[in-house]
Amino acid sequence: MALSSGRFGVVVRARAVRVALALGLTAPLLAGCFEEPSPNEAVRDFLVGWQTGDYAAAARRTDGDQAAVRKAIEDARLQLDAASVRFSLRGISRDGDNAQAGYHAEVDLGENNPLWQYDGNLPLHLVGGQWKVRWSPSVIHPDLHPGQRFAVATVPKGRKPILDRDGNALQDETVLHVAGVTPAKVKDPGRLCDQLSKVTGFAQDRLLSRILSSPPQDFVPLATFGRTKFAQIKSKLEAIRGLEFQIDNPPVAPKSPTQIVGVVTAITPEAEQRLGGPQRAGDTFGRDGLQKAYQDQLTGSTETRVVILDNATGRQVKELKAWPGRENASVQTTIDSRLQSAGDAAVAGPRPAALVAVQASTGEVLAVSTNQLHQEKDALAGRYVAGSAFSIVAAEGLLKSGLDPKQKVPCSADRTVGGARFQQPGVDGVTTPTFQADFAQGCVTALASLARRISGQRLAASASQFGIGGDWRLPLRTFSGSIAAPDGDAAIAKIIAGQGARVSPLAMALVAAAVKSGTWRPPVLVVSPAAPDPSVEDGPPAAAAQPVTLDPAITAKLRTLMRAGVSSGAASAASAPGDPVYGVAAEVTQTEKKERLRLSWFVGWQGDVAVAVLAQGGGLSAASTMAGSFFRAAQPQT
Repeated sequence: MALSSGRFGVVVRARAVRVALALGLTAPLLAGCFEEPSPNEAVRDFLVGWQTGDYAAAARRTDGDQAAVRKAIEDARLQLDAASVRFSLRGISRDGDNAQAGYHAEVDLGENNPLWQYDGNLPLHLVGGQWKVRWSPSVIHPDLHPGQRFAVATVPKGRKPILDRDGNALQDETVLHVAGVTPAKVKDPGRLCDQLSKVTGFAQDRLLSRILSSPPQDFVPLATFGRTKFAQIKSKLEAIRGLEFQIDNPPVAPKSPTQIVGVVTAITPEAEQRLGGPQRAGDTFGRDGLQKAYQDQLTGSTETRVVILDNATGRQVKELKAWPGRENASVQTTIDSRLQSAGDAAVAGPRPAALVAVQASTGEVLAVSTNQLHQEKDALAGRYVAGSAFSIVAAEGLLKSGLDPKQKVPCSADRTVGGARFQQPGVDGVTTPTFQADFAQGCVTALASLARRISGQRLAASASQFGIGGDWRLPLRTFSGSIAAPDGDAAIAKIIAGQGARVSPLAMALVAAAVKSGTWRPPVLVVSPAAPDPSVEDGPPAAAAQPVTLDPAITAKLRTLMRAGVSSGAASAASAPGDPVYGVAAEVTQTEKKERLRLSWFVGWQGDVAVAVLAQGGGLSAASTMAGSFFRAAQPQT
């Protein structure tokens, strides 16, 4: 399959920087090696012409038919889809009217493929007083003979699945339409690629390079379309003569949690330019979620082989070089599909909500469920006012500072601390319950009144122990939480009451897990393979957060407080059969961009499953009710 020199000029321009670098280093070396007029000049002109794409100049230095030689050298480069070819001279020997020149070739196969290197020989003889390269295909490569051609055979690896903790795929099969060609059946590949480029937007020269460099009898995928896109352009594609169609059913349609798993889509022209190799037209890529974070691991890299084929039959004659490519691997997550279903059912309803469940003893993320919210942006990385749910963290510091849970702490409808005003809905006058009762009911005014019982340094240390503001190493975006600077009574009071703290549902689920297990642990979503920290673009990643063992005596008191939150407090709606449920409930108003959101929180656990539930609207018990539904649905199957 020949190609006009005009088309190759496009390839040269597209790769001008790479070729210019190659020439800048190699051409002077070549020229510097030739001080004798002959046969050195013939060798120099031939190799430099071949390297720079001046095939006519190279052909003039041979004894063959110049048009045939020019075409053979150009075809060889096209058949390899080479980004560049560079040569270095290995030496010249002369014996009367004959000579031999050895060269070393470095062929950049492009598409992030490896460099192919080999040694070749140029036989020369005197013809009419001029030195000429004795032409045969073996001049291009020692194993290439008449009637043969190069090809680059590729074996793409199917995309590996993302798995739940039990090894079950978190994707269903979907329908993809693959448009491609069998090169031997295409009479005019240039025209076909020009038409396909106009319909799809893929670069015409890249499409053509794939056809010309592939074994003629192999089906070569050129573009992949989802069901909707294919339906839109089907008639235009079918009008392209020689284009063939296949249906692929890869398991890429995400199951719940869909936004954590992520969407896989066909490579678009824009994505092809952005991603580069090993992905190219005809492949798929992860658009978001874990599919995007683990794109390289899930797809690996294509196996590549440089082969010689028989022109007449298309049969492989010899394999010259093979690169196995990087192996792909499934991504093993910690998601528990049974608990994920329970979470999805619990948050279903009219109001936006998010639920994150983690295994208390390990920090492994078991479920991420949302309704009208985004699983990554809101459940893992949302920045929400914590309200009195943050009293779990503050209580740790207060207890360490000597506060007795049985101490009487007044709960009033209104309280001012350091100039900051706090209000507790539903309270008439002033009551004087114990701190345990204030904690269980989430009395904001009582909590705020304790600002002078704890230093800002102690409060910040408690937050740090629970991972607030820490560095988490998840492959998706997360928010570990933050607190305002604890300077002064007003600032400390706001943090204790949760108004000066921002957290994600994931951060609060880990807080509950820490109280249950006695150790705060960083979250784990993927067991294997490892992935780089997405927040670090250059250089080594920062040190990951490490587990923190909490004071056992203080933790025991926190458990008592959180049990009261469900047994006799505001979180009673979270009660469920089986093991006792522990937790706190909170309601707080958050103002964002002039929008006031009324947030309901539940933070707690049952057994080894710790959860945080966030609901918008519905009152104080909204999140606790969802948590109770989750715990009931999550009961072990008998």
